[in-house]
Amino acid sequence: MAPWSGFWGGRATVLAGGGTPVVVKMDNPNWSISEIDADDDTDAFLPGAGGRSRRRRKRGKNAKQITWVLLLKAHRAAGCLAWLASAAVALGGAARRRVAAGRTDADAADDEEEDPTSAPEPPRHSRLYAFIRGFLLLAVFLLAVELAAYTNGRSPAAASFAALHAAWVRFRAAYLAPPLQLLADACVTLFLVQSADRLVQSLGCFYIHLKRLKPKPISPALPDAEDPDAGYYPMVLVQIPMCNEKEVYQQSIAAVCNLDWPRSNILVQVLDDSDDPITQALIREEVEKWQQHGARIVYRHRVLREGYKAGNLKSAMSCSYVKDYEYVAIFDADFQPYPDFLKRTVPHFKDNEELGLVQARWSFVNKDENLLTRLQNINLSFHFEVEQQVNGVFINFFGFNGTAGVWRIKALEDSGGWMERTTVEDMDIAVRAHLKGWKFVFLNDVECQCELPESYEAYRKQQHRWHSGPMQLFRLCLLDIIRCKIAFWKKANLIFLFFLLRKLILPFYSFTLFCIILPLTMFVPEAELPVWVVCYIPALMSFLNILPSPKSFPFIIPYLLFENTMSVTKFNAMVSGLFQLGSAYEWVVTKKSGRSSDHDLARPVAAFAEAKKQPAAPVEKKKKYNWIYKKELALSLLLLTAAARSLLSKQGMHFYFLLFQGVSFLMVGLDLIGEDVK
Repeated sequence: MAPWSGFWGGRATVLAGGGTPVVVKMDNPNWSISEIDADDDTDAFLPGAGGRSRRRRKRGKNAKQITWVLLLKAHRAAGCLAWLASAAVALGGAARRRVAAGRTDADAADDEEEDPTSAPEPPRHSRLYAFIRGFLLLAVFLLAVELAAYTNGRSPAAASFAALHAAWVRFRAAYLAPPLQLLADACVTLFLVQSADRLVQSLGCFYIHLKRLKPKPISPALPDAEDPDAGYYPMVLVQIPMCNEKEVYQQSIAAVCNLDWPRSNILVQVLDDSDDPITQALIREEVEKWQQHGARIVYRHRVLREGYKAGNLKSAMSCSYVKDYEYVAIFDADFQPYPDFLKRTVPHFKDNEELGLVQARWSFVNKDENLLTRLQNINLSFHFEVEQQVNGVFINFFGFNGTAGVWRIKALEDSGGWMERTTVEDMDIAVRAHLKGWKFVFLNDVECQCELPESYEAYRKQQHRWHSGPMQLFRLCLLDIIRCKIAFWKKANLIFLFFLLRKLILPFYSFTLFCIILPLTMFVPEAELPVWVVCYIPALMSFLNILPSPKSFPFIIPYLLFENTMSVTKFNAMVSGLFQLGSAYEWVVTKKSGRSSDHDLARPVAAFAEAKKQPAAPVEKKKKYNWIYKKELALSLLLLTAAARSLLSKQGMHFYFLLFQGVSFLMVGLDLIGEDVK
């Protein structure tokens, strides 16, 4: 029942008991703040002349005030419970819709239109899913045996179960526990090494902030100069590769055409790989509008679309006029650079002939859209603030992020240009440029806004490409790294830290340790995982990861659980790339929603007025669905089964970890973490 409206006036006086005034202040109808004010002067009006009588009355008055405090807190607790119940009902309704629809990730290819940018879908029944399903069935059977053995019945059936359980205990102690403990110790060692690497990087970032280290141009250019001859305004080529991205093409083209750079010294290439005629027409029309208002911009469309993004960029660099330009800036279709982007990045190349790349950091226009985008923001904030910045300051090398960067064209040509041999062409060109001796600079204070995937389906495909591609590249360039004539420590950094530790070991131990070994130790208790491996070290690593985005501290526990949940996708992608399985070459353009950034990306006034007069072109939206992800769902049931088994061993911390991790897998398996499609 809703409270009466008179309470929301700010202050209300209530008579408690025998006329004692109790002043209650309510700041909002959610019972979030409650105060009780009582003046000590009211003792003067209490009957009785003795001090003892006044003290007794004062104690009685305070007791009645405490009663009112408890009542108001009970109201607030009831409001919280009502909110939790409403959230639980909404969550249950969403889960019921997922189950009723019955759309699994294996059926996604049947319901979605064929994407020309993607390779053929992998087999529906993957080996990893078959392994997890078999493991789940075995866990359920072992749990049933354990429960039967713990019963104290005297029936022949109970006795047979007890004998079976005794045989199982002897078998697991003799044959299963030693290799499982060995594997657990190996994974814990890898876990500690990777944690030490992350700790060292965090300390490096702290040192950078403490000493206020910041890359500075050797010869700063004159700011705000309109005359190209008055400052450092070299010829810059700007490329916007895109493919069927009609949600974002307008804002990206507008942002690039509004870059503050002399028009005679800049050329924009819109590299459209779209196969949809409507999308092609819309993008071509947008380019023509900017051409009419003085922008130097050209539209390019490939007939033979080979090599995905790398093939698109390679084709654009083959144009005859590219030889007139010294630098090339690359922006993906959803990126929106600020007008001063080139003025803050290009001057770093002046009088620094060894510099090949200047990379800016990303910021996100939709980081608060849902829980999934918040968790992605934590991950990417650590990546740019810590990993990229530390590597850029101390060793002048990091992986090119594929966008929001400026390359020296001579460095691209010297490194062999864009290659279509992997799905991470950005990392490929960065490694080859590093082997040629080129240096990189990362600018943490120069931002370029973009979008985060808002649905788990889009995020999962993006992560699959980001984690399978590096393993493809590692296989291809390992011999080149060993043979190249660079310092030994640079080779060691590339092989052991850049590739093995951060691209292979991290997804391997995350999945193996927390999703396979930990549940197994519940059924084979002779092999143990210490509490500090399960709780304390992961909590510390999550704390370090969340430091670059301090506003996300309330999400530290969901972040820890979600990172372990994503390990199944990353592990699958890593294995696919390492062993060249079918899904390793899968390329799917990340779906965009077309959210604009906060800064002004408007067209010129005349063009904007003209656009308002014309009716907006109809955009046909593809149908969206929420999916059921079978691997994550099977792992959730496995972890919950292991949590039930841990109760029999009285392992408290292990139980809570398995329980919450199982719930996390369940939410992801039912697609309850990202965009909810009604």
